Amino acid sequence: MAPAITVNGTAREDLASPITVAGLVAAHGLPAEGRGVAVAVDGEIVPRGQWAAVTIPEGAEVELVQAIQGG
Repeated sequence: MAPAITVNGTAREDLASPITVAGLVAAHGLPAEGRGVAVAVDGEIVPRGQWAAVTIPEGAEVELVQAIQGG
């Protein structure tokens, strides 16, 4: 059985399926408004305004990136 989705190279069978991009961002404890967060599903960037509407398909490869400040 294939993992539900892969996030940043890690199989995530523990996430509820189906899950939206917004749900995935929330599950990772990232800011709900998406400030400083970028998400790509199967290599395609998902615009922040579409996060609540885009469902991540089973078997998808997701890259979840958060910008961090530092010096």
